[in-house]
Amino acid sequence: MFFSVLCVLVVIQVLSVAPPAPPENIHVDEWLLRWTPATDGDVTYTVKYSSFDKGPWTNLPACTQISINSCHVISTKAQGIHGCVMLRVQAERHGLTSTPVEACSRRGDSCTPDFSLTARPGTLTVNLSRNHSLALDHADHVGHRVYYGMEGEPLQDYEDTAASVTISELQEGQRYCTKVQYTYHDKPVGVPSCTQCELIPESRKNPKATEILAAVVPVVVLLILIPVIAYVLIFQQRRIKQWLQPPYQIPPDFFLEPLPEHHLCIPTSGPPEEHWDVISSFSQQEFRD
Repeated sequence: MFFSVLCVLVVIQVLSVAPPAPPENIHVDEWLLRWTPATDGDVTYTVKYSSFDKGPWTNLPACTQISINSCHVISTKAQGIHGCVMLRVQAERHGLTSTPVEACSRRGDSCTPDFSLTARPGTLTVNLSRNHSLALDHADHVGHRVYYGMEGEPLQDYEDTAASVTISELQEGQRYCTKVQYTYHDKPVGVPSCTQCELIPESRKNPKATEILAAVVPVVVLLILIPVIAYVLIFQQRRIKQWLQPPYQIPPDFFLEPLPEHHLCIPTSGPPEEHWDVISSFSQQEFRD
């Protein structure tokens, strides 16, 4: 019994010297700030506001060390640039404070950008609009800061842009998250949007399947071509020779009947022999007769 009481006292003592858990799900909607309270008892909350990300952060008097989990923050509108401020909530217990957590806005308004996401293989497009009050009043001095990162990891990377932006070289099959905040002279201003996540789809062509096909197709082609070539060389030799024989034309008189022998002209090696009688002598009288 004594041991149980001692354990309870130790637990109470540890809890009394440990800072409280930070609030969660902090979001603002029409100047009403809400959050999920901590499970620990005897915890109060303080709302802080700032015109820019790097401070200074000031306690909101109406929302300092309150025990409820909501607070109207419309009074901060007069404190920020163009009516826009950033908000944080911090838990406190026995003089120990938690890590402050930044608030977000679930829907776009004059101080928070409204956007949509379009996911394609390897890319994520953040669709933004230039048609908002800050851009109309301050033109190119106002832009967007797009934070992004893989789901479950801090959104540390960001891109500054005036309009829609496409984030490339993302891993397919993974979920990526983004949030967007207005910038004024390249400094974040106003409550950022709440985080939105999208799954990056995979390409239709699976790289692994492509590699397997590249390895299998040549083998299948060889297994088919080798028997076909062997069959042609063994059993189709005659036809191959006919295909390879050069074209020729039969003369028109090739099939005429041969000429008779007496019409044939047989060449001789020399002039024909002449036959004559030898006259030994004759007289003039004989010649006249």
